[in-house]
Amino acid sequence: MADLFDDSAPASPLAARVRPMAVDEVIGQSHLLGPNSPLRSLLSDPDAATSVILWGPPGTGKTTLARLAAEVSGRRFVALAAVSAGVKDVRAAIEQARERGRTHGERTILFIDEVHRFSKTQQDVLLPAVEHGWVTLIAATTENPSISMVSPLLSRSMLLVLQALTDEEVERVIARALTHPAGLPGVTITPEATDLVVRFAGGDARRALTALETAAGAGSDITADVVRGIIPQVANRYDRDGDLHYDVTSALIKSVRGSDVDAALHYLARLVASGEDPRFIARRLVILASEDIGLADPTALPLAIAGLQAVQFVGWPEARITLGHVVIHLCLSPKSNAAYVAINEALADVEAGRISPVPAMLRDASLKASRVTGAGKGYRYPHDEGGFVPIRYVAEPIIDRRYYRPTDRGAEARAAAAVERLRAAVDGDVSDD
Repeated sequence: MADLFDDSAPASPLAARVRPMAVDEVIGQSHLLGPNSPLRSLLSDPDAATSVILWGPPGTGKTTLARLAAEVSGRRFVALAAVSAGVKDVRAAIEQARERGRTHGERTILFIDEVHRFSKTQQDVLLPAVEHGWVTLIAATTENPSISMVSPLLSRSMLLVLQALTDEEVERVIARALTHPAGLPGVTITPEATDLVVRFAGGDARRALTALETAAGAGSDITADVVRGIIPQVANRYDRDGDLHYDVTSALIKSVRGSDVDAALHYLARLVASGEDPRFIARRLVILASEDIGLADPTALPLAIAGLQAVQFVGWPEARITLGHVVIHLCLSPKSNAAYVAINEALADVEAGRISPVPAMLRDASLKASRVTGAGKGYRYPHDEGGFVPIRYVAEPIIDRRYYRPTDRGAEARAAAAVERLRAAVDGDVSDD
């Protein structure tokens, strides 16, 4: 099976050409690679069979550590990218590993990059191979494994959390690339340019090396002006093709939720510059309008939906204006997650079996046979009684449940007063006039 991470080709990216070939060459992750650490033990024990999940931000060494595990243990290394591999590919890799194990006594490390992109079915296919030791699985993910991975696979693997590199560690990555025989020997970089690349990298070694390689394409002397000139080019290519756009999208949503309009516009601009699908951004904003604003600003959801419709009509580059409009409005809206909490709590009760039988008065009485059983009997039509009848519409076990708990923020303060008045009327505490 082809190695999807073949570094031998002359056209390999700089990050692949200067990849560490020994554990001691790895920069960063000292908390995992120190003496007697779990990962150090795994890398130094050729017979270790424990499967591993490497969880961390992009460019922190997940692929490098997987390759080193194979190199140190002398095992065959097979890599699959979850973004393109299917169940057929996974089964073929496992069957080939079993066959080589039987016929040659060869052990295989199966590396799954971006395993969070695998469906539940695809992840389930891995279980027998891990359970029986047909392969040693090393899975890399930038998403929380507790959410993105099936529990049986988690329970059979050791979870290791990688951290973003420090600025000093990114500087060391850059320095190593400039002196590595397969790197950029003969290229120089000024301290100011180095600082710019480090800040641009944000703890991501691959991002730093991508910027460095692009800058070197302009000449052997990398200055601050050169770096400033290539950063938009690198950002567009990297954000669109890698995992970073997930982080930027998350930052956008959290900035809007936190009402930081300037931060939100910054992250929106990064998504725009990367060429992200404007419909994807708009859909996320529609979700946010209900989840984080709700009735605190009843205009938020209609505006977000209008924004989604607008970007479908106009596309780039004009869609940036509409998206900026929506982001600013949502940032400045009062925030409430009361509607989000309400439906989740109601759903949790239903899933837990706390279900109210439908009272007879609420049952469908359109058929004579239904009316014979009492359907519709006792129902009082609110419009005939001033628009409101103080009765309960559910029974035990949820008769006293209160899912919607409005805040006192924005327009939801009026909803809070209305909810309190209506509930009190039903409870018989106040008159229903």
